[in-house]
Amino acid sequence: MKEQTLNHLTFTRKQEIRYLAIVSLFWFAQYVYIPYQTTFLTASGVGSALIGMVVGAYGISQLLLRFPIGLCADSVGRHKYFIMAGALASGTASVFRVLWCNGTGFLIANLFSGLASAMWISFMVFYTNHFSAQDQQAATSRIVLFNNFGMLLGFLCSTLSYRRIGMAGICMLSICAGLLAFLLSVRIKEIHVKPGMHKIGELLSVCKIRSLWMFSFLALIQQGIQLTTAMSFTNQILKNLGASDGIVGISSVIYMMSSVGFAAFAASGACSRKGPRFWIPLVFTVVALYCVLVPAAGNIPVLLLLQILPGMSTGILFSFTTSEAMKQIPAGSKSTAMGLFQAVYAVGMTTFPIFTGAVASEAGMRTGYLLLAGIACLGSVGAVIFYKIRQHN
Repeated sequence: MKEQTLNHLTFTRKQEIRYLAIVSLFWFAQYVYIPYQTTFLTASGVGSALIGMVVGAYGISQLLLRFPIGLCADSVGRHKYFIMAGALASGTASVFRVLWCNGTGFLIANLFSGLASAMWISFMVFYTNHFSAQDQQAATSRIVLFNNFGMLLGFLCSTLSYRRIGMAGICMLSICAGLLAFLLSVRIKEIHVKPGMHKIGELLSVCKIRSLWMFSFLALIQQGIQLTTAMSFTNQILKNLGASDGIVGISSVIYMMSSVGFAAFAASGACSRKGPRFWIPLVFTVVALYCVLVPAAGNIPVLLLLQILPGMSTGILFSFTTSEAMKQIPAGSKSTAMGLFQAVYAVGMTTFPIFTGAVASEAGMRTGYLLLAGIACLGSVGAVIFYKIRQHN
C-alpha cells in the first residue's frame, strides 16, 4: 500500500495494517456469536417476537447515539477516544451474554453492542480522512472489506467451536477480541485538533443535503433486511428444515465469504466503471429475489446457495450507499453526516427484525419475507428515480 495524505494525515503501511486489524477485531467481537444467537434463544424457549426485539435492540442504541456522537466527534475534532470506547464496549457487551445467557441477557448485551457500533462513525471517518477525494470510494470499500473480514473470521470461529465450547465460550472469544482491539487502538496516532473549531449550527447544515438523506434511507432498507434475514431468521428457517448447528454456521460463513468477495469487487476499478447508478438498483433487485426465494426453497442445499446473494448487498450496496451519502459533505462535517447516515439506517436495524418477528408469529415467516421483498423493490425504484432526477438537474 502506498502512503496517502489528506488534511496533514499520513498512513504508513504498518499503521494502516494495524488500523485495519483493529477494525477486523472490533467486528469479530461484535459478530462472533451472531450465527447462533437466534437458534440459541429459540432452543432456550424464547419466542419469535422477543427474538425480534433482541435483534432489533442492537439498532436502538445506534439510533439514539450515532448522530450525537457524530456531532461530538466533529466538535472535538478527534476520533481516537471514540475508537477506543467502541472497541472496549464491543467486548464488554459479551460479558452480559456470559453472565446472563438468556433472552434478558442478550437484550441488554445487544443494547451495549449498539453503543459500540455507534462509534463506527469515528472508525470510518478517521480512515477515509487519510485518502484523497478521488480515492474515497475505494477507501470506503476497503474498510467495509475488513469490516466483513472480521465478521467472517468470527463466523468461521464460531462454526468450528460452537459445539465444543457453547454460546458462553464464543462470547468469551468476543470479550478477548474486543480487549485486544482496545489495546491496539491505544497506539493510534492522531494530529491535535483544537476543540470548538466547528460550531454546532455549521455542522447541522449537512442535514439540508438531499443526497445524504436519500442514501441514508436506502442504507436503512439494506441494513434492515440484511440483519433480519441473512444474519437472523434465515438461520431459523434452516433449523426448521432440520439443519445442524454446523450447517447453520456454514450458512453464515458462505454469506460472509460472499460479502468479503463483493466488498473487494466494490473497491475495484471494474465495479467503479459501472458506478452506483447501475449497481444500487440492481443489487436491491437481487435482495428482493433473495427474500422471495428463501422461504420457498424448502431444502438446505438451496438455502446455502442462496446465502451468496445477500453478500452482494453487504459488499456492494452498502459500500456505494455510504460513499454516495458522503460525496457532498465538507471535510470538517464528515462525522456529523456519518452520524446522521448511520442513525437513519439504524432505524431499519431496529424496526425490521421486530416487525418481521411479529409478522412471523402471526402469519408465518413466508409473509414476513415477502414484505421485505416488497420493501427492497421500493429501494430499487427509489434509486432509479433519484438518479433520473439528478441527471435532469
